[in-house]
Amino acid sequence: MAVLAQCPICRNIQSLKNKRCRQCDADMDKLKRQKEKVKYWINFRLPDKKQRREYIGYSVEEARVADGKRRVQKKENRIFDMLPEANMSFQELTDWYEDLKSVKKLSSYDRIRLALRNFNVVFGNMIVNTIKPLDLENYQIQREEEGKAPATIDMEISIAKTMINKAFDNDMVGAHTLKAFRRVKRKLEKGDNVRERTITFKEYTGLIYGKPSYMKDMIIFAYNTGMRLGEVRELKRSYIDRDKMMIRLPKEATKENKTKRIPINRFAKEVLDRQMIYLHHDYIFTSRKEPITQRNGTSKAFKKVCNNAQLPCGRKVENGITFHDIRRTVKTNMLNAGLDKVYRDLILGHSLKGMDLHYISPTDDDLTREMEKYTAWIVEQFANVEYSVEYKEKGANQ
Repeated sequence: MAVLAQCPICRNIQSLKNKRCRQCDADMDKLKRQKEKVKYWINFRLPDKKQRREYIGYSVEEARVADGKRRVQKKENRIFDMLPEANMSFQELTDWYEDLKSVKKLSSYDRIRLALRNFNVVFGNMIVNTIKPLDLENYQIQREEEGKAPATIDMEISIAKTMINKAFDNDMVGAHTLKAFRRVKRKLEKGDNVRERTITFKEYTGLIYGKPSYMKDMIIFAYNTGMRLGEVRELKRSYIDRDKMMIRLPKEATKENKTKRIPINRFAKEVLDRQMIYLHHDYIFTSRKEPITQRNGTSKAFKKVCNNAQLPCGRKVENGITFHDIRRTVKTNMLNAGLDKVYRDLILGHSLKGMDLHYISPTDDDLTREMEKYTAWIVEQFANVEYSVEYKEKGANQ
């Protein structure tokens, strides 16, 4: 165990005994005499041989007191008192996690904040290492009694568990805390909550003859690319390769956090030609000339389009449809159109399995050829669908 001093010039943390900085040769004795210049840390090793460093502040006296406290705790085998989460509340850990740049740039950031906010209603003031598996099980029961779906409860627990894993990897919490979260069982077994709803061509026809027009175009675009709602909503002109007629999504724009190539067929191109008209921002899809970036802006518009088409909308409505059902429909349609599984997975962004991941690398032309096969099948199905001109005109005028 030792007290360390941090050079305010080069930020190097070193022995308190050093008269000059080992890295930049600054006069450490002189800097120590200046108020709030040098930061002090203590260094100690836990019984598991893992070394930890703890920031104390600008007072060398406080650092020496903290160092002595850790020595006593180690001698008395009070291991949990030595862990960094010994005095950290769950809310404080949440604040640290939500402020990470790697978390802020996630497309699911709003969902993460909401889930952790719900979690902090119960655990916010609790010290992190005092949370037991029983507390988490009681939380699951409480959320069930509040009428929350099992999938929602599992999602909240999963997000909290991800935060704890991140904190553990960065020495913010110890194995004692990690173990409590890893022991909690999911409410749903794998596959229990799988949706099977697809959208028929007759239903699709009804959706694309309604308003608002931007939602109609988003539906057409998703139906011809298989992109997720978030990917469509956040699509930018800079992602469009007009020469190769290819959408090139960077990894930060996808849920999988991997780059993705999606061929643009003629229906998707028609949508792009209608939408790419505003130059004061980079987004493709707009409402009243402004980018559509808020989740509630699309959910309300999609519900309106469904109502215009006289279709049930929502997960909790019997036979209701959601925007994500379009993506499931696209993959099902690609199967019916005769596309090989490899191409279906690549276009939709699903990971290849086994050795396919290493040995299959189709070109842009290969993907375009498969998309043309899918487009031809869509045209054939669209020509055969039965719907009345009267219904079409009614939807278009609403």
